[in-house]
Amino acid sequence: MSLHTDILVIGSGIAGLSFALKAAKFSHVTIVTKKEQAESNTNYAQGGIATVISPDDSYELHIKDTLECGAGLCHIDAVEQIVKNGPHLIDELIELGVQFSKDEGKLDLGREGGHSRKRIVHAKDLTGREIERALLHNVNTNPNITVLEHHTAIDLITEHNLKNIQDPAAIKCYGAYAFDELNNQVLTIISKLTVICTGGIGQIYLHTTNPAIATGDGIAIGFRSGCKLGNMEFVQFHPTSLYENRISPSDEQAFLISEALRGAGAVLKTQDGKEFMNKYDPRGSLAPRDIVARAIDNEMKKRGDDYVYLDITSLGEENIKDKFPYIYQRCLSIGINMAKDMIPVVPAAHYMCGGITSDLNGRTSLERLFVLGEASMTGVHGANRLASNSLLEALVFADKAAKVCGEDLLNEQLTPPADIPEWDESGTVNAEEWVLISQNRNEIKQIMSNYVGIVRSNLRLHRALRRIKLIRSELETFYKKTRITRELLELRNMALISYLIISSALKRRESRGLHYSTDYPELSKKFLKDTIIDNSKL
Repeated sequence: MSLHTDILVIGSGIAGLSFALKAAKFSHVTIVTKKEQAESNTNYAQGGIATVISPDDSYELHIKDTLECGAGLCHIDAVEQIVKNGPHLIDELIELGVQFSKDEGKLDLGREGGHSRKRIVHAKDLTGREIERALLHNVNTNPNITVLEHHTAIDLITEHNLKNIQDPAAIKCYGAYAFDELNNQVLTIISKLTVICTGGIGQIYLHTTNPAIATGDGIAIGFRSGCKLGNMEFVQFHPTSLYENRISPSDEQAFLISEALRGAGAVLKTQDGKEFMNKYDPRGSLAPRDIVARAIDNEMKKRGDDYVYLDITSLGEENIKDKFPYIYQRCLSIGINMAKDMIPVVPAAHYMCGGITSDLNGRTSLERLFVLGEASMTGVHGANRLASNSLLEALVFADKAAKVCGEDLLNEQLTPPADIPEWDESGTVNAEEWVLISQNRNEIKQIMSNYVGIVRSNLRLHRALRRIKLIRSELETFYKKTRITRELLELRNMALISYLIISSALKRRESRGLHYSTDYPELSKKFLKDTIIDNSKL
């Protein structure tokens, strides 16, 4: 079954939805999303959007904070682009109906780790959900946008499918094959332009703040089609997710305790009640995430503890309820009163700073293919993302990409080939022995958490690489003879993403930002730039 559209958007977070709304002004847009349209990393973003509004702030300060956090790997042009375009895009969100928190009629600005000023625009502690609500309302009332829920992208459609590769350096994207889970069939979606906005990779780890859909699908399908990837070794662990004594591997996401709590005065303490962050950084509990996560990891290992505490009792009960109502109720549901009790927290996989490389307009190395949001590597985040820069990056690059897509549709001949084949599942059978292969999902999570987490070593990385290679080999054999299911697609992508992260980590022979190796505890004397992975050379 085939479907034709002008622009195909894969994913329904802030990047995909905001892009679709702008692109729909000049063409028809089809959004495919793996679950319900509201399910995305955006929906769980508590903190907010970093932007320069306060009179005591400046673009220069925001840029400086971003560059310092990125540990030398940020692309200055990309950083300047998001910082200088932030304020007017916040105004656009307000026009779309986003209800940001206010103080005496003005936007209430929070502060988070790594920021030198209060500049976080937020909606209490449910910013992502509020933005998603407003964007979805506008998408669902737009006649030029079609949303297909419960559709999982399998692979992109390129010259590989046409068996007509004349120039390997000029591969074009003509859409994607997508698995319709409700009708158990594969849909061939043919498009003039395609945009990957599928979010992150958190589910390859045991503890993650990401929802179950975050299996790295977009990065994986992009890489298989020939996209270049960058900086896949830089996986950001959020320092403070709620510790709930989970023992067995689970797809259930860890509950995020927003960095905004530390911005409001919360302090990290060991289980005996002693503060410890000042030993690691003069900024204390307001140090950037990589420093805080490593410090917590070190304290837990040194003491043999399963968690540390976050203490915000000094803020007072009324202020806590007013500023963090969602977190307050969640903690209260498991017997923790934030106004009186310290919160047990542990680091959890949170954000992928690498991904498919793009230019300043979101273009990838494949013609007619764009990438936005967490699946992209724009150069904004470098070796470590500054808190609340991710939603800002998604908004700005979606805005830029929508404009150039409009120009492309107007000025270029983008008619896809007429001979694009339907999905061929001949020779495949149903997965009667699925249990034998599904165990690999738990194995991947264990391997990545134990060997490719906050602190790494060459020994751990090589051990992980050997095991992941074996799992990938088993999965590819199984995949080729088995009918498509969402679980199989996710598992295949998880194995590939794990392999790519490990391969990138082995290339970076230094400790920088989110990649900390016990073999290279200091920055290398010879500066190492972005780690680029090319499918044809790996």
